[in-house]
Amino acid sequence: MVFWDMIAGVYDLFEKLYNGRCYDGTGARVAQEINKNDIVFECACGTGSISKPVAKKCRKLFATDMSVNMLKRAQKNCRECANITFRKANIMSIRSKDNRFDKVIAGNVIHLLDEPYKAVDELLRVCKLGGKVIIPTYINAGKSSSEFLVKIFDFAGAHFTNQFDRESYKDFFVKGGYDAEIDIVDGQMPCAIAVITKK
Repeated sequence: MVFWDMIAGVYDLFEKLYNGRCYDGTGARVAQEINKNDIVFECACGTGSISKPVAKKCRKLFATDMSVNMLKRAQKNCRECANITFRKANIMSIRSKDNRFDKVIAGNVIHLLDEPYKAVDELLRVCKLGGKVIIPTYINAGKSSSEFLVKIFDFAGAHFTNQFDRESYKDFFVKGGYDAEIDIVDGQMPCAIAVITKK
């Protein structure tokens, strides 16, 4: 978590400069999946770029992250949203009973995990039947600039265990036995948004 604690203060600025259209568009696209009475759980909330538009649509949001500094930044960025509770939590072991939340979100974290399928199963566990698990993940568009960025992040300490493109992200869910719909938010580094309805 040292890397994410270190960059929390400049993360938004970097994202806005490099990939602003996608950064803002991802939160807006995820919020389209949210209803006004939903109770939502979010893992890896970062600085709150998805949290804020989601909170404006739902009844209650529990926004979590492993990085204390990211949580502090998210609280600052979302200070006008009174329906958010922020807490430190681990996506691999969510402290919640089964079938608790209407929507469960994990933005831009799956590609960093050693056991991504275990994380998806945990997200599904805490999601209600008929609810949705929403997993936005940056993908490689084949541009040299996005490939270079991945190398920079990896060198700095954010180790990518998976690097997805459009097809491999779809294949990731198929191989895991999940029925996911995929939507793309375009940008310098696009974001693929996977939506799994729990049946």
